[in-house]
Amino acid sequence: MQLMLNDIETDSPIRIEPARRLSDDEFYDLCAANPDLQIERTAEGEIAIMPHTGGETSGRNADLTMQLQAWAKRDRRGKVFDSNGEFILPNGAARRTHAGS
Repeated sequence: MQLMLNDIETDSPIRIEPARRLSDDEFYDLCAANPDLQIERTAEGEIAIMPHTGGETSGRNADLTMQLQAWAKRDRRGKVFDSNGEFILPNGAARRTHAGS
């Protein structure tokens, strides 16, 4: 399955309700086929294409990540992930760690 979104610029997520819920493998294939898109899935199976952050937000995110990483190294009780990390939650949602814009 390939999703084509040519030259769409938006500050809000694009939300798509598929006719049926994609399996984990189908969702993975969708993400792999569209590496330039930040794709998430809600617990209900809705697909959300998240907008990329701009320079100001990206800078804030980098600063925040640096501060969290320094704290985690000192504290030694947690892990820090960058904004491209995606996690499958117990409710079936697939969410990225991005901070938003």
